[in-house]
Amino acid sequence: MNRRQALGTLASMGIAFEAAQSQPGGMTYRPLGKTGEKVSAIGLGGAHIGRAASPELATTVIRTAVDRGITFMDNCWDYADGEAERRMGAALRDGYRQKVFLMTKFDGRTRQMAARQIDESLQRLQTDHVDLLQYHENIRMEDPDRFFAAGGPLEALLEAKKAGKIRYIGFTGHKDPAVHLRMLEIAQQHNFHFDSCQMPLNVMDYHFRSFAHQVLPKLVEQGIAPLAMKTMGSGIILRSNTVTPIECLHYALNLPTSVVITGMDTVERVDQALEAVRTFKPMTQQQVAALVAKTRQAAMTGQFELFKTDTRFDGTAKNPQWMG
Repeated sequence: MNRRQALGTLASMGIAFEAAQSQPGGMTYRPLGKTGEKVSAIGLGGAHIGRAASPELATTVIRTAVDRGITFMDNCWDYADGEAERRMGAALRDGYRQKVFLMTKFDGRTRQMAARQIDESLQRLQTDHVDLLQYHENIRMEDPDRFFAAGGPLEALLEAKKAGKIRYIGFTGHKDPAVHLRMLEIAQQHNFHFDSCQMPLNVMDYHFRSFAHQVLPKLVEQGIAPLAMKTMGSGIILRSNTVTPIECLHYALNLPTSVVITGMDTVERVDQALEAVRTFKPMTQQQVAALVAKTRQAAMTGQFELFKTDTRFDGTAKNPQWMG
């Protein structure tokens, strides 16, 4: 797909951005696929909460974000050895849990391991249910098969949903769009509809192993909520000195995403995320072309998207015991 074709594809999908509502911070809310839910256009990333300087600061960051209109909370069973979930659980006490759409992820590739991780996450998050649970790190071609296998994690998810522990089911991955496409294909073979799909969507992805070009159109077509992550690649994309943080967030907001998840480990990062929403205006095809042209040369080798080209972001590869 050449640049003109790619721009046309993205433009034809339209923008899911809706008018801001009268909420603190001027936050905007978007539909979460076919679920009937609406979530904040910006979501708070759980990995960075685990890296905040202290639990107290993590609580301040989360509550500041919620007070200013951010409702989507991202997390994962394995972030910071569970500390990210523990911090979020503590921050969501005192009525804050009822104000958010809470998502976490699990690594188990068996029914038993997935069920155990679901219960551990609920305990850490101090809640009786999460709104969305996602199959983490769909990064190997066999991961879709393991999800749907007899005795696999889907069985645990369906049991948890029946028990009221989870409301919606999704999957994530950061390695290669081909793996996501295979998951979607196998899901259709099993007549299973995912509620969400999380993936890298950023100004470098546009040029290299592009989830935006290959996966995003299929999600929109099937009514699966697209969740953007790695909009700055944990800051690595910014080291290219080609784009600013606000430009990175604007690019992802301009796609038909349900939510753009970004790391916030300080109140200043919350301010940055909210400023991106406040200043965002749907971009023309020409504006998108001009923005991604700035990153083309830097993007082509994948050196600034190491989650695609290196194993350092592959937590389950380093810790196979998490999968069971």
